Amino acid sequence: MIDARLQPLQRTLLRPAAMIMARLGIHADALTLFGFLVGLIAFAALAAGQWMAALMLILANRILDGLDGAVARINGPTDRGAFLDIALDIVFYALVPLGFAVHDPSANALPAAILIVSFVGTGSSFLAFSIIATKQGRQADAFPAKGIFYIGGLAEGFETIVVFVAFCLVPAYFAEIAYGFAALCAVTTVVRWYQGWVVFAERRDQE
Repeated sequence: MIDARLQPLQRTLLRPAAMIMARLGIHADALTLFGFLVGLIAFAALAAGQWMAALMLILANRILDGLDGAVARINGPTDRGAFLDIALDIVFYALVPLGFAVHDPSANALPAAILIVSFVGTGSSFLAFSIIATKQGRQADAFPAKGIFYIGGLAEGFETIVVFVAFCLVPAYFAEIAYGFAALCAVTTVVRWYQGWVVFAERRDQE
């Protein structure tokens, strides 16, 4: 919902560290892979009920996710980098609720499953819209530096991280938070379906 507004601030904050890493020869893809490894460790911490450790690891994963893009903008973005970034991010997002489900299946399995399905909705609608929009030569003005067309929504990256932080700070309320955010993701998915239906139908009508 506010990712586009946060992009300039994020780039400003991360650029100094990204410039140092670029000078040291650290590749953006290496940061992406290392960030995913940190995400896997965060999953293990969640499954073990180590909430504060998991929180720190989740935040580290997100910082690395921002750094890989910052380094890529300095060295030049690549198709492989964009692919890795999106593919591994989607898996990481699913691992967080799965960690809570593994820790306490009786209380958390159902809300975690519903939340993961809602992530499938937002992720698939995002990718489907992006594929067609890119095919048509469209560009998202709010995200000009991204590797593919980015469509916004109520539930975006910033909101997801806020929810993950809340999970770790108040794990007893995981179910309530998960159901609430799943509903927000469902709204985002339906809106994207509608946008795709309208936008791509308009293109066909114009042709």
